[in-house]
Amino acid sequence: MLDIITIGSCTVDVFVEPEQKRFTKHLNHKDIQFCIGSKYLINNLFFSTGGGGTNTAVSFSRLGLKTGWIGVLAKDHNSHLVEHELKKEKVRILGPIKEGNIGYSVILSKLEGDRTILTHKGINDQLLPKDVPKLNTKWLYISSMMGESFNTIKKVVEQAKKKRIHWAFNPSTYLAKKGLKQLMPIISGCDLLILNKEEAQLLTNTKNETNQLLKKLQEHTKIVVVTDGKKGAVSYDGISYHTSKPNNVKILETTGAGDAFASAVLAGIIKGQDLKTALQMGQVQAESVIQFMGAKNKLLTWKELMREL
Repeated sequence: MLDIITIGSCTVDVFVEPEQKRFTKHLNHKDIQFCIGSKYLINNLFFSTGGGGTNTAVSFSRLGLKTGWIGVLAKDHNSHLVEHELKKEKVRILGPIKEGNIGYSVILSKLEGDRTILTHKGINDQLLPKDVPKLNTKWLYISSMMGESFNTIKKVVEQAKKKRIHWAFNPSTYLAKKGLKQLMPIISGCDLLILNKEEAQLLTNTKNETNQLLKKLQEHTKIVVVTDGKKGAVSYDGISYHTSKPNNVKILETTGAGDAFASAVLAGIIKGQDLKTALQMGQVQAESVIQFMGAKNKLLTWKELMREL
């Protein structure tokens, strides 16, 4: 039996650092302007694999959990890169292989200290119920998936409830926009709901502050964690609030920080840590990732994380 199975997307990410003076024209609302017919020079390129499903799977595995991943691969070159990396990280691949191409993201980095992502979902949205094997696991970690894959996730949660499998859910902005009613089949009874403040506001259709959001969402799940960038994260389990504050680290690139945080928080809970410690673990894992390029590049092992903690 596995300790945890992640369900989510896989991509290949290419990080592009442009020559900003020639590439960007910042207006009052900081739009990026492309001149049609022009060619732009870039300073650096960096390739890595990404996607919420595989990012968290690698993190869980490095943190000492027997891990599987359910998502869709193809026969393309990029799928081979993902497959090779997951096998190297001792993650069991449990999903199907289909015709087409997996996801691909172009990440324009170092834009006024932020980034812009151009993403192609590929066949990530084509996970069907028949593609999901028997769930032989103690935990599920569900990241954001759209299209047919979203409907499949609802079926998977039904199966998890029947088998008394614990599950955690990390929706994206795409899913949060659907609202609480649409996501209730996944959220209701969830052991851990983890999302950022913007997503929580979209999900509840409010502009509430963090504590109000936590109280509202905790009505439907056991533990809720809301992150808020540089302000850190707050959790609520119906009884106590706990917070974690970020350390002053040099940020190179933030892609994958949310996946790193969520996976380390859940790994801490699974391994018997109290919630306050689990939050701190998430902070440490995320801070390791954001100091380097790539969502998986500097994910810590359990021993490394404990030392940093």
